[in-house]
Amino acid sequence: MPFVTISKPAPLNWLEGFALTTILQGFPIFAAASLMVKLLGHDHGGSHALTIALASVFYSILVIAAASAFPKLRSGYEAGFFDAGLSFSEKIAHWRAKPATSMQLMASVLLLSLLATIAG
Repeated sequence: MPFVTISKPAPLNWLEGFALTTILQGFPIFAAASLMVKLLGHDHGGSHALTIALASVFYSILVIAAASAFPKLRSGYEAGFFDAGLSFSEKIAHWRAKPATSMQLMASVLLLSLLATIAG
């Protein structure tokens, strides 16, 4: 018996894709950058959490806008995050199953662990 999949509303699907891009791709980059700034001694007492959050959001906006403006340039853009036929957890599972994602996650974990060890 064939299953009928119901697509979720476009705004909800876009919000899921935006949140996944921000959290899984932007956040690790800017968390590492923030730790590097702290290690270099250029910490001016500002809110690192706010800086990381804003930078991650702007990163996602830029990546999504660039992907729609330049379809052949898909660097940093994950099309699976915007697949309306997938649930939120399925989007993450499909992204994690890619070999490049595994390398990206391993590099992020190692870098953040090293920076946290040095900063601590």
